[in-house]
This record gives sequence, C-alpha cells and structure tokens, in this order.
Amino acid sequence: MTISIDLSHQHIVITGAARGIGAAIAQLLATADANLTLVGRNKEALHAMASDLPGHGRKFVQSVDIADLQQVKRGFSEAIQAIGPIHVLVNNAGQAKSSSIDQTSPDLWNQMLAVNLTGTFNCIHAAIPSLRTTGSALNPSRIINIASTSGLQGYTHVSAYTAAKHGVVGLTRSLALELAKNHITVNAVCPGYTETAIAAQAIEDIVRNTDKTAQQAFSLLTRRNPQQRMIRPEEVASCVLWLCQTESRSINGQAIAVDGGESAG
Repeated sequence: MTISIDLSHQHIVITGAARGIGAAIAQLLATADANLTLVGRNKEALHAMASDLPGHGRKFVQSVDIADLQQVKRGFSEAIQAIGPIHVLVNNAGQAKSSSIDQTSPDLWNQMLAVNLTGTFNCIHAAIPSLRTTGSALNPSRIINIASTSGLQGYTHVSAYTAAKHGVVGLTRSLALELAKNHITVNAVCPGYTETAIAAQAIEDIVRNTDKTAQQAFSLLTRRNPQQRMIRPEEVASCVLWLCQTESRSINGQAIAVDGGESAG
C-alpha cells in the first residue's frame, strides 16, 4: 500500500504488535516512516516482525507482560531511551476467552480484566509523563485504545471479556476529558469480529462446546454484521493511522466502531 502520510517525527508504541491487528497497525504505520516500539510477550516473534517492516523509521522491540506495571514502566523507559519521547500509544494487546457465566471461574475473570483493562491502564500510566512532553494544541499526543464492539454492547458467553472492554471504553472517555488540557487525545477503536487468532479461537470454542460445525460457528460470529463478514485487520489499522494524523486532533473521547454497521442496529 502506497501512502503519502509522514509520521517520521513520531515515536509510536504498539502493544500486542506481533500478530493480528497489532501487526497490521505496525505494518501500516511503518509505511508512513513512524519510529516504532513493538511490545509483546514473544520476543522472537517481535524481532521477526520488526525485521520485515517497511519504511525508514527506527524499530525497537520490548518483551513485556502488560499486566505487570513494573515491567511496563521498565520497558517504556528503555524505549524512550532508545528512540525518544512517546507521541502515540496504541493499546492493542488483548485476549478473549469464551465461557458461560456458570463456567467463568474467578481466575478466568481476573485474567480477562488483567490483560484487557488493567494492561491498558498500566501502559497509559507508564506513557503519560512522556506523552505530556510531546503534545501541542496543533498536534496533540495520542492514546488509541483498541477496544471492541464488546465495549459497546453485550455478547453471550464472553461476559468477562465484554466487561473488560466496556471498562476500556469508559476509561477512554474519562481520560479524554482529564487529559485534554495536557494536549493529549484519547480514543477507542472498536472492531467487530476480526480475522485474527482471537476470532479463530472463538470459532474453536463454539465447535468444542456445541454441536455446530466451524462454518456454522463462523456464521454465528458474523450474523450481526450487516455485511455478513469479518473485519480485516488492515481496516482497523487504517482507522488508527487516521487518528495519528494532525487532521484528527479534534477527535477526542470517541469509541469508533469498525464493524460493518453492526452497532448501528
């Protein structure tokens, strides 16, 4: 994809960057020559991802468990030392596991909140001091949280994940108000079911827990999308790219659905 957008002056941190939506975001932002810190738990996968990225921007890899605040703080500090102050934080790392409420154990509940909500908070907490130094009225710093349509409406059998993503949307809206004076915008991108490992796992869970085939499970996941399809990771990445541009500086506190119209009904 050829684009003329120049992000060469920006240091952008992307969590969960090794695959899926995170990898698509990294690929697109690298094409715009952004300087990227790729965060995840699999260092080998991150290095492989970094070595294949296009563009002239610098790439830095950090193996971090985002549920551990001290790891996040240490990792972000090293990234700032390597590349410079952070201009954009993309909180993409997440995990989804399906279970009926009767089968949702305290461990599963805590895991979904730790990765999807507390991990988002941890990364914001660690990045805020740097983000405050890079934003201006004409070009604010950005926090972009990859939430989900599960943050906008309910779904069965994913109550813990849905609760966590609702929390991410609420955190987004609160911080948009709180941080505007610091020239930082905060927005959430809310994809519907997307062609990623998370969706593949959801299909496997449905097949395992019901009498449905994989095709029937796929149809269940896409039936609420008027376009009757899954979202492509590249479509989510394009929304993130737009939010990184100067022209989007008035977009603040929004939960932007990328869902084919699912949440319109």
